[in-house]
Amino acid sequence: MFEAVIFDWDGTLADTKSVIVVSFQKVLKEIGCKVSDKFLEKQIGIGARKMFKNILKNSDMPFDHKIIDSLVEKKNAFQINLTNRIRLFNGVKDLLDFLQSKVKIALATMSNRKVINKLLKEKGIRKYFDVVISADEVKEPKPNPEIFLKCARILKCHSKKCVVVEDSIFGTIAAKKANMKCIAISSGAYSIEELKKGDPDLIVKSIREKDKILKYIFCLNN
Repeated sequence: MFEAVIFDWDGTLADTKSVIVVSFQKVLKEIGCKVSDKFLEKQIGIGARKMFKNILKNSDMPFDHKIIDSLVEKKNAFQINLTNRIRLFNGVKDLLDFLQSKVKIALATMSNRKVINKLLKEKGIRKYFDVVISADEVKEPKPNPEIFLKCARILKCHSKKCVVVEDSIFGTIAAKKANMKCIAISSGAYSIEELKKGDPDLIVKSIREKDKILKYIFCLNN
């Protein structure tokens, strides 16, 4: 049995894809930068700073730290104003209810602290998490394992006793680099075939597959 379950946010617990894409596109329009929605969707999970760097590099547009800081701030402001459009996936509260008090629960998200704080309060689920780590508390984005290792350290759990629940290839790779097990969910921008490239230990189509998820968390000998 695992001692801790570490959840991703975007695409894992909440359907945020359209809001994230809209927020980025609003900012990019202001600077005359054009990228496809699909390009943005496939970048979700690495954090806004890294996304903007990749976008500007791909578009051959110059940038520095100040420009990236400004773009991230504008994107976050747009996203905060659109949180009412974001919905938790069906089954999220049911799963968290079951896990609470049985294992330690963490949230490891590459969302900005202000954004995630508003969302957790708005959706009424902050109470489930023993720790919440955002992009603002780490130096390196996923697929670097820093955010997961930080969660484990704060929870005082060995990496081998942690299981990560993720929807992106970046997250699954980060989990494996952290020496943690990983449950991948194809509810975000990545298909089951794409997620397999991250070598997850279990793949489910939806967080509503509660029985499969719980069986893995509680019945696997580590």
